[in-house]
Amino acid sequence: MISNRRRFIQSAMATAVAARATSMLGETAEKRPNILLIFADQLAFDALSCVIGSKYVHTPNLDALAARGMRFSRAYAANPLCIPSRAAIFSGRYPVETGVETNDRPKVDPAEFPCMGTWFRKAGYRTGYFGKWHLAYPENDVEVTGFEEMATKMVDVDTATHAVEFISRKHDAPFFAVASFLNPHNICEWARGERLDQGDIGAPPPAEQCPPLRANHGFQKDAPEIMTTMREAYHRSRTFPVGNFDDAKWRQYEWAYYRLIEKMDAQVGRLMQCLEEKNLMKDTLVMFLADHGDCEGAHHWNQKTVFYEESARVPLLMAWPGKVKRGVSDELVNTGVDLLPTLCEFAGVKLSSKFPGLSLRGVATGKTHSLHRDFVVASNCLAQGAPVDGVRRRPQGRMLRSDRYKYCMYSEGEHRESLVDLKNDPGEMVNLARDAKYQAVLKDHREKLRHWGAEFKDDFPYLS
Repeated sequence: MISNRRRFIQSAMATAVAARATSMLGETAEKRPNILLIFADQLAFDALSCVIGSKYVHTPNLDALAARGMRFSRAYAANPLCIPSRAAIFSGRYPVETGVETNDRPKVDPAEFPCMGTWFRKAGYRTGYFGKWHLAYPENDVEVTGFEEMATKMVDVDTATHAVEFISRKHDAPFFAVASFLNPHNICEWARGERLDQGDIGAPPPAEQCPPLRANHGFQKDAPEIMTTMREAYHRSRTFPVGNFDDAKWRQYEWAYYRLIEKMDAQVGRLMQCLEEKNLMKDTLVMFLADHGDCEGAHHWNQKTVFYEESARVPLLMAWPGKVKRGVSDELVNTGVDLLPTLCEFAGVKLSSKFPGLSLRGVATGKTHSLHRDFVVASNCLAQGAPVDGVRRRPQGRMLRSDRYKYCMYSEGEHRESLVDLKNDPGEMVNLARDAKYQAVLKDHREKLRHWGAEFKDDFPYLS
């Protein structure tokens, strides 16, 4: 808990900062929105009832948020793994820039890659962070993170309680609050038969009463060899013990996943209720997203890290009554680099040109209809598998998602590429990289990705 004395000191310091910021920004400072940024951990893009219906999962609070604003249907993580994704989101820079590509407790230089909270604190916002941290910045260091109040490493119920207390307090400036929920990440522990630290969900019903297997549960045809090897490596690991799951177990896995999502949705509801009761909804920009998804049995994978849609594609919701239009946008979004520019533009905070992302504000408010973007890029490092044939591999990958296709390149293997036509094959069941009819498309995407790598001085072994 945060002491009253510490809170008083922080408030006094923040008041001085706010006065300076108001002086610099003039009358527009009073019109800046409060910002509530809500995270889920390991939530796939389609695991909300506003997307797939409520037969198997019911997320009324997130459905209501989506109905009040805009849902971005093609948003991708910069790296579909916890710390790399969050490092990108909170720095606004690609993982290939920060060097954070795994969960191996990396650190970033806050002078080169300032944390998101610092931008808002310097602009006079009251800043608070509540819930799971898992960032490449030190906790509880206000000068480094910019978050004046923090309460981390707690269960989701406590996260919501602390966030509600912060939001409810009378502030003399707009607030920037982060509520970072753990669930549905507990699906990892459920798969391992471990205790769920966010609360039990009970025993699953018989398989025939559970959601069906995903349509893309089978293996991808002509997948790069390294992906087959790494699936075996991950299944041999105690962290990913799903190699022997039968169809019934996979269906129960999906049932459990949906129950965990519903637990998280209930905590989101507490935040929304607080905004309503305090009459803050009209003055608050709310954004909801996940750091990455969960494979949910797609191609016999669980968890994350890989580039399949269920792992790399995430939900992204944005609402601000009277400001953000209602609807669905299919613009290509990279949450790792686009979120910071978006929030900063809404808050009137100017970023330097070195930030590679695009602001979504114009699309969200209806001032423009397009981001004028041809593709988004993500990276990964499959570092959590067990040895196969006595060798522990850590292959890296790069993904380029264009309007119609997804192209992936890997650092190992004789055949290092995959190409999927997401229009005709949304389940990514067929790799077209060696199909003669698609060689022109393949070369075009290969060249685009290679040029992107050169722009960001990426030392990945790109094919030319």
